[in-house]
Amino acid sequence: MMYQFLDSIRVPEDVKKLNMEELTVLAEEIRSFLIESVSKTGGHLASNLGVVELTLALFKTLDMPTDSVVWDVGHQTYVHKLLTGRREQFSTLRQFGGLSGFPKTSESEYDAYNTGHSSTSVSAALGMTKASNLLGENRRAVAVIGDGALTGGMAFEALNDAGDYKKNFIVILNDNAMSISKNVGGLSRYLTKLRTNNSYSRFKSGLEHGFEKIPGMGKPTLRVMKHVKDNVRHLFMSSTVFEDLGFTYLGPIDGHDLTLLCRLIERAKNIQGPVLIHIITKKGKGYKFAEDKPSAFHGVGAFEIETGASSSGGETYSARFGKVITELAEQNSKLCAVTAAMQDGTGLSKFKERFPDRCFDVGIAEQHAITFASGLSKRGLKPVVALYSSFMQRAYDQILHDVCLQNLDMVLCIDRAGLVGKDGETHQGIYDLAILSQMPNISVLSPANFTELGDMLCYAVNEHKGPIAIRYPRGGQVAEYEGSAFQYGKYDVVSDGNDVCIFSAGHMLKTAMEATEKLSMQGVSASVVNMRTLWPLDEVFIRKAISKHRLCVTLEDGVQSGGIGEKISAFVMENVPVLIKAHKNGIVPHGARPLLYKLCGLDCDTVAEEIIQCLQEN
Repeated sequence: MMYQFLDSIRVPEDVKKLNMEELTVLAEEIRSFLIESVSKTGGHLASNLGVVELTLALFKTLDMPTDSVVWDVGHQTYVHKLLTGRREQFSTLRQFGGLSGFPKTSESEYDAYNTGHSSTSVSAALGMTKASNLLGENRRAVAVIGDGALTGGMAFEALNDAGDYKKNFIVILNDNAMSISKNVGGLSRYLTKLRTNNSYSRFKSGLEHGFEKIPGMGKPTLRVMKHVKDNVRHLFMSSTVFEDLGFTYLGPIDGHDLTLLCRLIERAKNIQGPVLIHIITKKGKGYKFAEDKPSAFHGVGAFEIETGASSSGGETYSARFGKVITELAEQNSKLCAVTAAMQDGTGLSKFKERFPDRCFDVGIAEQHAITFASGLSKRGLKPVVALYSSFMQRAYDQILHDVCLQNLDMVLCIDRAGLVGKDGETHQGIYDLAILSQMPNISVLSPANFTELGDMLCYAVNEHKGPIAIRYPRGGQVAEYEGSAFQYGKYDVVSDGNDVCIFSAGHMLKTAMEATEKLSMQGVSASVVNMRTLWPLDEVFIRKAISKHRLCVTLEDGVQSGGIGEKISAFVMENVPVLIKAHKNGIVPHGARPLLYKLCGLDCDTVAEEIIQCLQEN
């Protein structure tokens, strides 16, 4: 497709050459391109459609790459990438070796900071700004943060610090009343109050429009106008929390009004001290299906543009978790569910419908989610906390200090454990097992299929005492087998051989079984053990099983350092060689999961080949 202006944009300077009328046309061309491109590759669509005008305004008013924009979370940088010479790469979006779905400093000089998790932009941009001032450089770093990310405590820590800064620093609050799901909590209600105060907004717009018509307005008149506006605003509303923190607050304004955006950013550049520009945008703007269902189009696979329909791909672990936990809550009145702005993503929507008073969405605040749940446990309830593995990392101290050291009853359900694929290294869930197995009192389970997930949830909710985690992968089940009934702390022997003993963790059982078939064709007999309880280890069983084999193999979808393989090898190495199959490097790029498993040597062919090699060497 040919575009009038988009075809000529290669660098930010090309955007600066366009006038407002031309930029308005470019905005519509960008939306058309994004819908067409993401419909084929999948990706984060709704959030990017909502920041088209904001991105153009930043490119128009800043001097990149001397100036920088730090985008919170980073999944809304498709427009930024499109305007910095990467349009031809969009067909490779989120594919191995292709364009990342997030900012990558290694990808472009215009990507100022790698972001994949929320609430970090203000801290990073403030640090960059202060560094430039110390070095005597005239460089800006503007933070763009969504209203959902403000619920993360780190954002307010940074705003509190920035409030004392005496030099220019700009934060743009992109307020669309959404994170992934609809925003919740007191802060959301506060921003709603700000954005819906129509009396002040109408007065301010009329006053500005009137003064613009007066010829020859000088600085004294402008100062008077600002003074009048500020006084009138305080008649309609008290000072904002941002002003109380020390910021000059500008807004709220229409975040799709290019002229107004550019004018306000230019004004903010000339203010000494921290400035917060509050803009109102519509997530999914310009594409009806994304506007109507922004959550569904936050992260989407390939879809039909005309209907918005995409293939579902069958039942997932998240959905099965939600179903089972709702059923368990029917019999157990003390069961409560907690999530951090991921009610839909973790499968808790049905639970929320059935038990609204027992389902707590605390916003993007994983640390608070864990400690809040510990309070529920202290009063005798049974909290089930559902978090993505990569986001659970943010609550390391709370899990250790507030749960494990107190040995509280809590079920931590770790979704997206293992490789997640196209979201890349910031989202790969490969650290949780190594992290949790260092902590006291906690147990870690991992199912190989849906049946085991249900059995583990039933045990964890109704029987287990103390903290317990259940880690399960993205997508649906891959291993279909009927093992023995689940028992906590007991392993299931899937096959019995003589040469090799493969200890498999969770969904890696399928790889272990397929590798065993390949080994048998080469005359190698392998035992396969589905561990189920990954921590603590059953050392008696492991020693006995290994003593009957020439080689021990551990297979886990987690980092090698601190993982199950290293823990097993620590007490059996002197007797039998151990081949540890795990992620040797904690940085796994974006791409399709089958390809990434092969890249990391965790596919059945590589596992079988390395087993043969080890047997020959030993």
